[in-house]
Amino acid sequence: MPTRTFETPCRISVEQSSDHFHAHVELEGNLAIEPGDKVRVHGDPIQIPFGHSAVYERAATVTRASPFDRAITRLAAYFDLKELYEVSFNPGRIK
Repeated sequence: MPTRTFETPCRISVEQSSDHFHAHVELEGNLAIEPGDKVRVHGDPIQIPFGHSAVYERAATVTRASPFDRAITRLAAYFDLKELYEVSFNPGRIK
């Protein structure tokens, strides 16, 4: 099964302040991104000064994962999430 790749417009919202530090990408048409999919936003790197926010319109290339890659990504994510459960609340050191 060939990899499905396509381009779509996107909006990038960037803020760097004492309250927020984020960069969000919204694909046109609210396309659903699933495990294993890749999104590459085109254009120069974005830099904004502290205390500012900005919105940019760019193009993005979306590459859909194959069913096999999607399954491998879900499996890997399960084991990565499981690492978060390995927390001890026992007093003292574990021997």
